[in-house]
Amino acid sequence: TRKESSAASDVYKRQGHNKWSKIKNKKGSEDARRGKVFTKMARAITVAVREGGADPEYNPSLKSVIEKARAENMPNDNIDRAIKKASGDGDSANYENIVYEGYGPEGVAVIVECLTDNRNRTASDVRHYFDKFGGNLGQNGSVSFMFQRKGLLLIEAESLDEEEVMMDSLDAGAEDFEADDGIFVINTAMEDFAQVRDTLLDKGYKFVKSDLVYEPSNYVKINDESNVDKMEKLIDNLEDSDDVQQVSHNWDNE
Repeated sequence: TRKESSAASDVYKRQGHNKWSKIKNKKGSEDARRGKVFTKMARAITVAVREGGADPEYNPSLKSVIEKARAENMPNDNIDRAIKKASGDGDSANYENIVYEGYGPEGVAVIVECLTDNRNRTASDVRHYFDKFGGNLGQNGSVSFMFQRKGLLLIEAESLDEEEVMMDSLDAGAEDFEADDGIFVINTAMEDFAQVRDTLLDKGYKFVKSDLVYEPSNYVKINDESNVDKMEKLIDNLEDSDDVQQVSHNWDNE
């Protein structure tokens, strides 16, 4: 349902086991938001295919991206077209992964994961948003030491038995499990993410979200209300960029 999907989105945006990152709802229609997500997923599929081939059974990166795309409700036809396009000559763009690090208002640490065919454009855009909304772009390593790379899997509770899902998750190698607002939240070590995901898929579970995330080791509160607004706008503008795949931060706004 729309309510469950919204709850899942909120859970996915939280950083850490017991922290939520409740940013304001996206502006614009759901169709427009979905279109942006599909564009980003298509880019990720293109890169995965070019790096490891078009068969997900022999390309773990592609398998992971496909699962993420399905969790975002990207139609199978769209996924297949993206794979075929990447396998042929339909898309000549050369995408590269770039990670930017910086600080938002009041010292909030921010990591921006990008996939772009124009490094100069993306760097200019990211820097512009940091400058415009009270932050500053830093050097590589300036904030990443405050985060750990973790796996995050979300399953809608629906009619599932919580204890059964918990035991299946822990048996598969998950580090942590919790039920939160109709969503089962499963955390894994980075190196165990694929194994846990694939084991639960084999058991028939479907994910609302399935991804590697940056989990902060500490959190920062924003005290000035005007800076809260700037932080929200910084996240919104970064996430609205076609070049940005994911934004992580350690803002504690509970």
